[in-house]
Amino acid sequence: MNEHPLATALQHSDLVIDRMTIDAAIRRMAGPIARDYAIGAPPVYLTIMHGGLLFAGQLALELGALGLDLSFDYLHATRYRGGTSGGELVWKHRPATALYGRRVLLADDILDEGYTLAEVKRWCIEQGATDVRIAVLAVKNHGRVVDGLAADYVGLEVPDRYVFGYGMDYHEQGRNLPGIYALKD
Repeated sequence: MNEHPLATALQHSDLVIDRMTIDAAIRRMAGPIARDYAIGAPPVYLTIMHGGLLFAGQLALELGALGLDLSFDYLHATRYRGGTSGGELVWKHRPATALYGRRVLLADDILDEGYTLAEVKRWCIEQGATDVRIAVLAVKNHGRVVDGLAADYVGLEVPDRYVFGYGMDYHEQGRNLPGIYALKD
């Protein structure tokens, strides 16, 4: 019987960020976001599925504890479709909430090269959003990000290796791991 791919990946990975560190980083991110959105209508809080789900949920609770209301929606756009390297962007679900005249806060698991986030941000602006900001749990430590793209709010930095856990997957597995793991080189 073959071993499960996630079990094999874990055997060949390092825990690079534990749950306590993740929790503290998300708590730290909430303050600046709450201050930036304190005045005006609640922003449209768009979770980028599936990877952003855990991070977005925890960040939303931290923002709520600070008194920031959010208008929730989600989108599903992917370049990976279960693989470990990106391809063409595929939209699986676009938000139902009208973005025209609204401020938008995108919540995603990681900013790696940024192709998905750049396209999603562009689409939000095309829909008439007045301001689009990006909150990510992690940024990968390398210099290959799409020109002009940066996250406005960042929780953690991860090594330039394949990472998974806490929303990020290894062949669609391991998203619910409570820490972030990196495959060994």
